Amino acid sequence: MAEPVRVRRLTSQDGRQLQRIVRRGSTSSVRHGRVMMLPASTGGNRVPVIAKLVQADEDTVGDAIHRFNEIGLACLDPQWAGGRPRLLSPDDEDFVIRTATTRPRKLGRSFAR
Repeated sequence: MAEPVRVRRLTSQDGRQLQRIVRRGSTSSVRHGRVMMLPASTGGNRVPVIAKLVQADEDTVGDAIHRFNEIGLACLDPQWAGGRPRLLSPDDEDFVIRTATTRPRKLGRSFAR
């Protein structure tokens, strides 16, 4: 059986930074959830328990713990990227804007709007 996923030992600086984030309170829900995962794991809780505690998926909790063990507190800020590629080029976008803001009669259409 595989070892349970656990947070590496927190340094005193890590602990102070986590406390500061929790006390401040003005942070995104994603960041706050990740902050809550780390001390919960340090306290000996396993991933399924932490997932219920922070209302997140078990894979999300495991990934956050692994990222913390790799890069430290930088894992608290999500680095989302990617997404669907743009379908319009900047030239196409300019053409659409020019057409949408031009009166139809100037474009040879018989209607006013």
